Amino acid sequence: MRTRVAEPSFLSTPLHLSEALIRRFNTSGPRYTSYPTADRFQDGYTPEQYFEALDQRARQERARPLSLYFHLPFCVSLCYFCACNKIITQDRSRSAEYLDYLKREIVMVAEHLGPHRLTGQLHLGGGTPTFLSQDELSQLMYAVREQVTFVDDAEISVEIDPRTVSDEMLGHLAKLGFNRTSFGVQDFDPAVQEAIHRIQPYEMVEQAIATSRAVGFESINTDLIYGLPKQSVASFSHTLDRLAELRPDRIALYNYAHLPQRFRAQRLINEAHLPDAETRLQIFMMATQRLLDVGYEYIGLDHFALPNDELNLARLDKSLHRNFQGYTTRADSDLVAFGVSAIGQVGRTHVQNVRSLKEYYACLDAQQLPTARGFDMDDDDVLRGEVIMALMCSMPVQFAELNQRYGIDFQNYFAQELTALTPYQEAGLIQVDAHAIQVLDAGRLFVRAFSMVFDKYLQQRTTARYSRLI
Repeated sequence: MRTRVAEPSFLSTPLHLSEALIRRFNTSGPRYTSYPTADRFQDGYTPEQYFEALDQRARQERARPLSLYFHLPFCVSLCYFCACNKIITQDRSRSAEYLDYLKREIVMVAEHLGPHRLTGQLHLGGGTPTFLSQDELSQLMYAVREQVTFVDDAEISVEIDPRTVSDEMLGHLAKLGFNRTSFGVQDFDPAVQEAIHRIQPYEMVEQAIATSRAVGFESINTDLIYGLPKQSVASFSHTLDRLAELRPDRIALYNYAHLPQRFRAQRLINEAHLPDAETRLQIFMMATQRLLDVGYEYIGLDHFALPNDELNLARLDKSLHRNFQGYTTRADSDLVAFGVSAIGQVGRTHVQNVRSLKEYYACLDAQQLPTARGFDMDDDDVLRGEVIMALMCSMPVQFAELNQRYGIDFQNYFAQELTALTPYQEAGLIQVDAHAIQVLDAGRLFVRAFSMVFDKYLQQRTTARYSRLI
């Protein structure tokens, strides 16, 4: 674990907010939690292909500690904005059945992981992970610890709905080893909460955060969403005022993507109540500046952290990384994912499980992994992925290093891409010289746009729809 320090001003890196540049370069594109992105994964990917990737990792003598992800899909009530793969139910017995199948998947995967099973990260996502009972969460962590060994400074995190968690549950999670949590706040305004079917008073979030700190959670994240129905600059400003009082270690400021044709729950939102594009832009500009003014550092994309948080320290020492959970402090860990629709990456292999419980249970009943889609990267994919990862984390792309590792001449290999960066370079967002590409402070909001330049699959025909920067 990085040593926590005070919040000195010299750690601050200026973030240049230019409304004119945002209007000019506001574009739609992937969020690059992977490259290639998940919409490029191929159907019909087999368990045998995934086993091959796991077996290859097992043969490595010095494999990095693993990162584990568990998708727990159950929720008690429906949030209208949600685009996650979830199952709405009040039948608590369903989580017990699901847990039994998760345990089977854990054992099947572990058989191919070999002896190098050190683990540096674990994350429970959903859905609502605390839909599981305290006993079920204990069973899950016991099943995990039977197969892997956590490193001393492992990050063990869980997503939590403040409406459904008790002080007792938070204390139990801490006893199980969880040391990081993320609370879905979205907005404190009662009218907005009613419009998205998620009522959670400020006092409820305040209590959950206070208890988390009291029981020993080391880092607390809160999620906000702008662009929701009935939001205004004034109302969201008040939400930020209240959140600043709670001082979470990290804040994610997400842009709501209204795609009712893809996500049925969003059809319940009254589109007439959504803020228009201009209001959305002004909310973003105000919110970003406000978070900077109250002492948060801009990490990248839509993430902010206090100066002494591990995420910001990783940004400063150039060890920041990005995977399917977003920005992370653990670079290049293989991500092994479990549960319905879960996405992982082992070496050059991306893999995603089936999306429905019926399929998930059927596969495991047949003694097969629930693998549905995947992608095997070639050398060009790996190279482009490394470039995109560096850009997304605002780190320099050093030509000489890549030339040596990949046997290329970067400037010739990416001649078209370097030319395509010219408008951003002329706008003072990025610097390109004979040796490197460097994202400038003014360009840190636009890393998705820079990364898209190196994404060869965007040039191919696709039906995928991506969110906009703003």
